[in-house]
Amino acid sequence: MNIPDSTHPACQRRHQRSPFAIGGEKALEWLIRLSGISAILFVLAIFFFIFREALPVLFSERFSLSQFLFSAEWYPTSSVNVRYGTLALTLGTCAVTALAMVIAVPFGLGGAIYISEFSSPRAREALKITIELLAAIPSVVWGFIGLTMMSKLIVTYTGAPVGVNLLNGGIILALMSVPIIVSIGEDALKAVPDSFREAGIAMGATKWQLVYRVLLPAAKNGLLAAVLLGVGRAVGETMAVLMATGHAVQIPHGILDSVRTLTANVAAELGEAPVGSDHYRVLFLTGVLLFAITFTVNITADFVIRGFKKK
Repeated sequence: MNIPDSTHPACQRRHQRSPFAIGGEKALEWLIRLSGISAILFVLAIFFFIFREALPVLFSERFSLSQFLFSAEWYPTSSVNVRYGTLALTLGTCAVTALAMVIAVPFGLGGAIYISEFSSPRAREALKITIELLAAIPSVVWGFIGLTMMSKLIVTYTGAPVGVNLLNGGIILALMSVPIIVSIGEDALKAVPDSFREAGIAMGATKWQLVYRVLLPAAKNGLLAAVLLGVGRAVGETMAVLMATGHAVQIPHGILDSVRTLTANVAAELGEAPVGSDHYRVLFLTGVLLFAITFTVNITADFVIRGFKKK
């Protein structure tokens, strides 16, 4: 068998790369880099736009930052004493999100574990299609469900005076967050190497012991990311909470109290606020506050993940 000599001119011409191929690879490499950098640029551009619109009100004599952060009184159109307090709105947002996560995280992670480890192939496909359909339902439809069906059930079974309240918003946001948690959580569990499962079974672990002692610790970073995406979905939701929570500016003292969230407040009032007015600027400052909340959540999660990695 004759092995061609690599020094032969024909072989050298075969291995030579054209300038067009080299230029194409470099262009593709820069395109990929630009795509990665663009996400950061877009976030910075959005933050710059919102902060630019909100900045003038910070230097206004009629505005107090401490009142904005720590006052529960929101009267932006008062003719006597205008007050821009977002404490009730912030607590309403946190309360609705927390209640939604209390409901969504067990069901979401439980659904991810069942689909990944316990269901048959036919049931797995049917459940994944159903979950994708749930994720595709528009938020306004969820809002109608909360406003019409869920409110009646809450009044019937809890005796609440009104059915649009914190409990209603928490349930609706939980239903909206579960598909995201299930999808990302199932992907995280599937990413665990099969050798981990085989080693656990070889040591005599039951199916539940395998899940609890092997798979969950191995996939904890991905599962935490799934929960954080669910939190982001709940914090940023607007239309559903606008319709399901009662839209009352008050600090909630129970799950049957009506509340108003930061996002719902911006959606309800931005169209009525005169452009360039203090009210208009404060609504953009509310957007900056939402950025700060989500940034704090992400930074906290990053520290938690790093702590898990060190362990």
